[in-house]
Amino acid sequence: MTPAAAASPGRKSPVAVLLLCVATISLLMFILLASYSPRLQPHGRSPHRRLKLHPKNSAAVASSYGTGESGGNGGQHHHAAPFDPAIAELERRLEDKEWEREHYRLLHGDGEEKDDHMKEWEEFLKEEEDFINDDDRFNVSDRIRALFPKIDLDPQDGFVSLDELIRWNLEQARGDQLHRSAREMELYDKNGDGIVSFGDFQTLRKESHGEGNSLGFPWWKEEHFNASDANGDGFLNKAEFHDFLNPSDSDNPKVINLLCRQELRQRDKDGDGKLTFEEYFHGLHDHIHGYDDENAEISHIGNMTIAKERFSKLDKDNDGFISERELEPILDKLHLSERYYARQQATHAISEADKDHDGRLTLEEMIENPYEFYGSVYFSDDEDYFHEEFR
Repeated sequence: MTPAAAASPGRKSPVAVLLLCVATISLLMFILLASYSPRLQPHGRSPHRRLKLHPKNSAAVASSYGTGESGGNGGQHHHAAPFDPAIAELERRLEDKEWEREHYRLLHGDGEEKDDHMKEWEEFLKEEEDFINDDDRFNVSDRIRALFPKIDLDPQDGFVSLDELIRWNLEQARGDQLHRSAREMELYDKNGDGIVSFGDFQTLRKESHGEGNSLGFPWWKEEHFNASDANGDGFLNKAEFHDFLNPSDSDNPKVINLLCRQELRQRDKDGDGKLTFEEYFHGLHDHIHGYDDENAEISHIGNMTIAKERFSKLDKDNDGFISERELEPILDKLHLSERYYARQQATHAISEADKDHDGRLTLEEMIENPYEFYGSVYFSDDEDYFHEEFR
């Protein structure tokens, strides 16, 4: 009898075992591939990404007052407001707890309870991140469906335009700004009367934040305080204090004029109170490159012909000089405001999510591309960074 014939009837040959293993592995791979999708699942969550809150700490917030620096933001990292007000509210609450921990002594005096605030912060962070990662309680697709009609307002046509998205982003950013300004005012308004004097501010400023800011020149001076005092009563109310902390976004003519004056002072080499073409070319031209043309070529930097054209546009009275008032049209380029960032965010989101390239977004396009709106709170296990422009 041959060896094969002598084999036990219940024993499979090596070839049969090998075929069975291959079939089993193939089936498992098919199941895994069928279950994987790089897009969001019906519950609005990519399986390999976790939502993660990124509250701003007080030091970062303090350095961001006066957003923008002479000739740019000077490397200061801009903290854009989240796209979703629900995310913004959670981050504000976390930020408030961290802010109170850092300023505990100024608010409550010395005590042993300071460390308890850090423990509360960490516990709260975990609870809130668990909340936004629970599809039953926070569903990204459902959130976009709820927010879409609030963005699609002018006109309500079933599409989100660039202007509508800019307006929405700006509303969220200003909400964040107002919240932080109100919190800072609590620190300086010791008696709770709703107004702050320059003396009150000056006393605590160095102790709480130091002299730093991102404007590129000292801002926390009485001259700047007085410019923010719109009604001239010697005190700053809540709205005026907000302007003082956020001069780049102020509509107060006195603040705008002072920012222009400060910019001119830094570049006016002969001290005559105005800029010649030489002073403009060597001190200002390259900083405002592209302010009147978002698609301006890099070759325009340092280009004498282009510089003369732009100088002529700014020199409205054709006297051969640029005055303080004539700097106003480019102030946003010198001090990047929330308006600038709102446009930047909206333009980027539409360029990425507008799949049919009609310059506007449908609800389906927004749901299919949630990373363009929730990118800052997405966290992948293989990523250690996030994109602020996607907030």
